Amino acid sequence: MDFLATIVGLKMADNLRLDRAGVKEEFEAAIARRPAPLSLKAALDGGLGTAIIAEVKLASPSKGDLGLDWDPVELAEIYQDNGAAAISVLTEVAFFKGDPDFIRRMRPVIRLPILRKDFILEEIQILESAALGADALLLIVNLLRPEELRALLSLTHSLGLEALVEVHTGIEMGLALEAGARVIGINSRNLHTFEMFPDRALELAPLAPPGVTLVAASGIKSRADVERYEAAGIRGFLIGETLVTQADPGKKLREFLEK
Repeated sequence: MDFLATIVGLKMADNLRLDRAGVKEEFEAAIARRPAPLSLKAALDGGLGTAIIAEVKLASPSKGDLGLDWDPVELAEIYQDNGAAAISVLTEVAFFKGDPDFIRRMRPVIRLPILRKDFILEEIQILESAALGADALLLIVNLLRPEELRALLSLTHSLGLEALVEVHTGIEMGLALEAGARVIGINSRNLHTFEMFPDRALELAPLAPPGVTLVAASGIKSRADVERYEAAGIRGFLIGETLVTQADPGKKLREFLEK
């Protein structure tokens, strides 16, 4: 099964809900009312220690339901109280049991940058993300033509948001940099097969110039994993499954942060 192709097909169908008269105007009005977005890059770069984007993730395509029936807002607050630099929220419905409304519910109580993690393919999804109250969103290089990546990244920045631009290969790293990415996530998981490549972040990190913030994603299970990537100059870490499958995710988050 090609997980990515299946998910993208469903996402394109789901995006039809945003193609109604008046939706764009509703989003633009909500964006005009919202407070200034928080900087994901500053949150990752500003601390002295490990910077973790802790993820609210209730299911995955390969494993199904992950968890312990966490309320998304409650889980985000646990992360916030235990040292997370930012919160990632899965909003894809069919495979990850997410919901865009999770972000709207979190925004009044979460003081950290909120990253919307979804399969962003169109400009209307970026407007939706800003209207929901997200501070940053995910753009996956593998899903977008170079001109699409540049256009979506430009719109994101014009709204005051930031993008975590996800790469899997050296070629994709080059495309992300050419498009102007400032925060780049190196995913160790092949999105088509879900096969893991634990050394991928170590191989690609040297390709990023100074000033670009790197985030390692997928398969991070221990403090030793974090230290291995930190030695390669990686500043941030996106951790989901390892946290949400714990009875005490706050304790596990603190373990990742302790030197």
